[in-house]
Amino acid sequence: MRILIDIGHPAHVHLFRNLARELIHEGSEVLFTCREKEFEKELLEHYSLPYRSLGKKYTGTAGKVFGIFKFGIREYVEGLRFKPDILLSHGSYIAAHAAAFLRRPHIALEDTFNFEQIYLYKPFTKAIITGDFDHPLKSGKVVSYTGCHELAYLHPGRFMPDQSVLEALGLNKGEKYAVMRFVSWKASHDLGHKGISLENKMAAVRLFSDIARVFISSEGALPPELEKYRLLTAPHRIHDVLAFASLLWTDSFTMPSECSVLGTPSVVIHNSRSFPLEVQRDRYGLCFTFSESEDDQIRAIQKGESLLRQEGIREEWLVKRDRMISENIDLTAFLHWFVTNWPDSFARLKKNPDYQKLFIKSSH
Repeated sequence: MRILIDIGHPAHVHLFRNLARELIHEGSEVLFTCREKEFEKELLEHYSLPYRSLGKKYTGTAGKVFGIFKFGIREYVEGLRFKPDILLSHGSYIAAHAAAFLRRPHIALEDTFNFEQIYLYKPFTKAIITGDFDHPLKSGKVVSYTGCHELAYLHPGRFMPDQSVLEALGLNKGEKYAVMRFVSWKASHDLGHKGISLENKMAAVRLFSDIARVFISSEGALPPELEKYRLLTAPHRIHDVLAFASLLWTDSFTMPSECSVLGTPSVVIHNSRSFPLEVQRDRYGLCFTFSESEDDQIRAIQKGESLLRQEGIREEWLVKRDRMISENIDLTAFLHWFVTNWPDSFARLKKNPDYQKLFIKSSH
């Protein structure tokens, strides 16, 4: 079997890397394609995954429109060379369009529900795999599983955090630390968002620094007064960093969902809905969400302070995390079954949606 996997974000490398390794171990051929946005190439190289770069991502509306055509053509050319049986992605219209020209099925995973992208890939996609929460994407192409994307790589059966990262961070034994993650707000789905004000970022850093060490992960440049807090560990160690943190405070969606799987409290400031995070917040009490309004940003700072001061929070959160793990599937095992049994797997799930729950039992 030959699988072409398109990557649009560093988190997508993690989403598919365990699946790719299993497929390669079994004798299948796998090729990743990526656009260079942050550190996709570094992650692919670290995990020794075969890939082709399609070039650097463009910013601005005109650049993004140009990129649809440029990257689409390059993806199609790579497909002609590689001759895949299936194309796989996290909602990539680049992969979907190439699949249509290659006359091969495209399977998409979806959890952000950014419809400006969904409208571009859905017509050219055979199956869309989502969590089983009540999301707005209604289609006969949708099949659901119980869980979230982060279970593909942070499920306890697949990931064990390395405590040596604490030494790399220069931390003393038992020293608390908080991670702050800021996005660049340059993606197409970020239009209309303002994120956290610089004033409130500074206020949060000052307050949290009185309680714990602070490290900042940022997609873009930081102002000089915050640069000294920048997290300098290698990109592939970010999950070790998050696993032992006392708090994540952020305006992004991926890292807090990762923290929920790792058992780390998170505070999220964002105007959009994240359906996986809503489940993790409402069903398991693992995260807290606030809007981008000034009042809510202040409340988010106060919640962060409260969590950092709370004793025994690590043990409390691990109990909540273990409950979530016990009720959700090993996503990599499910994806392996789905891809290697395509298209019968799709037909089976449409006939019996509960079949995917067998992968809860197989993960323990």
